[in-house]
Amino acid sequence: MFRVTQYLQYLENPTPPGPLRAPPGPVVIWNLVRRCNLTCKHCYSISADTDFPGELSTDEVYRVMDDLKAFGVPVLILSGGEPLLRPDIFDISRRAKAMGFYVGLSSNGTLIDAGAIDAIAAVGYDYVGISIDGLEQTHDRFRRKEGAFREALRGVRLCRERGLKVGLRFTLTRDNAHDLPALLDLMEAEGVDKFYLSHLNYAGRGNKNRGDDAVHRMTREAMDLLFDTAWRQIQAGRPREYVTGNNDADGVYLLQWARSRFPARVVAGLEERLRRWGGNASGVNVANIDNLGHVHPDTMWWHHDLGSVRERPFSDIWMDTRDPLMAGLKQHPRPVTGRCGRCRWLAICNGNTRVRAHQLTGDYWAEDPGCYLTDAEVAPEQPEPRVRAG
Repeated sequence: MFRVTQYLQYLENPTPPGPLRAPPGPVVIWNLVRRCNLTCKHCYSISADTDFPGELSTDEVYRVMDDLKAFGVPVLILSGGEPLLRPDIFDISRRAKAMGFYVGLSSNGTLIDAGAIDAIAAVGYDYVGISIDGLEQTHDRFRRKEGAFREALRGVRLCRERGLKVGLRFTLTRDNAHDLPALLDLMEAEGVDKFYLSHLNYAGRGNKNRGDDAVHRMTREAMDLLFDTAWRQIQAGRPREYVTGNNDADGVYLLQWARSRFPARVVAGLEERLRRWGGNASGVNVANIDNLGHVHPDTMWWHHDLGSVRERPFSDIWMDTRDPLMAGLKQHPRPVTGRCGRCRWLAICNGNTRVRAHQLTGDYWAEDPGCYLTDAEVAPEQPEPRVRAG
């Protein structure tokens, strides 16, 4: 996850970096249930409104939670499917809070109504993320349900009224990019705390016409809008939290955005911070457990099973580098090839999202086809020509 607002606030008030601290354990995104009341077009878990056999029992979930806590996991993001369809979701959530986890709820929002909000508020989730795919017509088409937008917005408002930190989660595609400006306006009008823009994990785009590619141009325009909006709010003294995910080129693109606006010394400080951030953290600081208890390097790697928490503790699975993908993800720098291997910004983005490369080529370490930077932007710096004396 790339915390846009955090880096823009540094540009507003440059300060020396604090000590570099490694997270005690990975953030775990846990798909507790695969059942969902919607059938969204871009669902990575291919959920449906039916019970899926073999899901972890409450006791199994608790046993895994004990191991996660002992391993130093600081954050649990409870997801699905639609997690509110799991009958024991509030028992699990209360236990997680009592154990000291930061607990997030990732929901489509349609089930957050007057009957559910009391239980949600009583848990005291640290964050509730509600997916919004655009304005009403776009959102309902993506979610394949008329009225889904109004229901999700109701959920946002109920959470906000009960004092919960709530955010909009938006996946950028060619079919909804036109709604992004209006969604950013909606966020401000509704008093929403956070906006998360997720890049769609496009596969198959390759390197063809990278500079002119419509998807890459669309991505750059979306990021310009996001940076400009966040910066304008910081300047106005009313900053909101903007983050992005699934394309770590965003850090490099922010550095380029800053270069045209700020003194070189400030941009140098930003670059140092971005290198400390280090880009993609799949398999290192981000983990996923699916509804059946299988562990994955992140939520986009469901086709790659690292092991089952029913058979081995998560802590053992996560540190096992006999799996070649995990060995490479934990390697620094990662053994990426092609444009990524030659890229001058590898220390910032860390090779970006490996799953796109794998889907396109079958190679974990091939260049990421989702990188929207041009060849000129990623080319290694050329040394200054040496002038011979006399």
